[in-house]
Amino acid sequence: MPHVPKVSKVDRKTNPEGVMSISDHLRELRNRLLIAAAAILIGSVVGYFFSSRVIDILQSPLNAVRDAGYTVKFNFDVITGAFDLRLRVSMWLGFLGTAPVWLYELWAYMAPGMTKKEKRYVWGYGVASLLLFGTGVALGMAILPHAILILLNFMPHSTSAILQYSYYFSFVMRLLLVFGIAFLLPELLVALNQLGLLKGKTMLKGWRWAVVFIFAFMAVANPLPDPWSMILMALPICGLYFGACWISIRHDKRQEKKKAQLDAELDAALATPAPTGVSALPASTPQQTQPAPAPALPAAEQPGTAAGELPPADSQA
Repeated sequence: MPHVPKVSKVDRKTNPEGVMSISDHLRELRNRLLIAAAAILIGSVVGYFFSSRVIDILQSPLNAVRDAGYTVKFNFDVITGAFDLRLRVSMWLGFLGTAPVWLYELWAYMAPGMTKKEKRYVWGYGVASLLLFGTGVALGMAILPHAILILLNFMPHSTSAILQYSYYFSFVMRLLLVFGIAFLLPELLVALNQLGLLKGKTMLKGWRWAVVFIFAFMAVANPLPDPWSMILMALPICGLYFGACWISIRHDKRQEKKKAQLDAELDAALATPAPTGVSALPASTPQQTQPAPAPALPAAEQPGTAAGELPPADSQA
C-alpha cells in the first residue's frame, strides 16, 4: 500500500482565523493530491477484478444487433490489446468509484476559506451536478443499443462486422460523456444567474437562439448520423433550459424584492427627523464649550487688602 502523508491541520486555539502561509497551502495541496492519487490507484486495483463484468455490460447493446440478424465480432489489433482494455476499464472504475474520496479532499482544501452560505451553495451545486450527470449517463446507456443498431444498419446482410475493441470502447465512453456533460449546461446557466452575470428574463427572451444552439451542439457532439437520436438528446436539455429560466426568474424576483425593502428602510431612516435635544453636529465634530468661571476668593485673600482689613465699600456692595 502506498504511503499516505498526513494532512497538516491548523491549530484553532492558537490560530482561530485559520491563517496559513503560502508554503503551508502548497504543502496541504500536495498532501491532498497524493491522498486522492493513492485512493484512485487502490480503486483501480480493486476495479480490475470487476472489469470483465463491466466489459460485458458495455458490449451488451450489441445483442440487439445480433438479434436483428447481423454478425458482429470484436477484434484486438495487437497481442496486448485485451490486457490494455482491462487496464483502461479498471482505471475508469477506480476514478469513478473513488469519487467520494477525491471530492472530499477537494472540498476539505477549499472549505476553510468559505463562508457558511458559500458552503451551502457548493453542496447544493455538487449534489445537483451528480444527479444531472448520472441522469445523462443513464439516458446515454438507454439510447446506446438504438445508436449501434442504426450505425450497423448500413451493412449488407451478407457481411459481418469485425470491430476494434479499443475504438468501440472510445465510442461508448464518448457517447456517455456527451450525454452527461450536456445535462450540466442548464446548471451552468443557473450558476451564472446566481453570480449576477445573467438575468432570468434575458435567458427567457433568447429561448429561440438557445434552442437552436442546443440542437446544433447535439448535432456536432452526437456521434450518430440519424436525426432521431439528436432530437432525443436535445429535448430533455431544452426542458432543463426552461427549468433554469424559471429558477433564475424566481431568484431575480427575490433579489429585487430584497433590494426594494432595503431601499425603503434606508429612505425611511433618512426621512425620520432627529429627536429634539440632540445636537445636529456630527459625532466626530467637537462641540465648543464655554470655560468654567474661576471660583470666588474669600475676602481675606482678595488682592489689595491686608490681613484683618475690610475690602472697599464698592466691593462690599
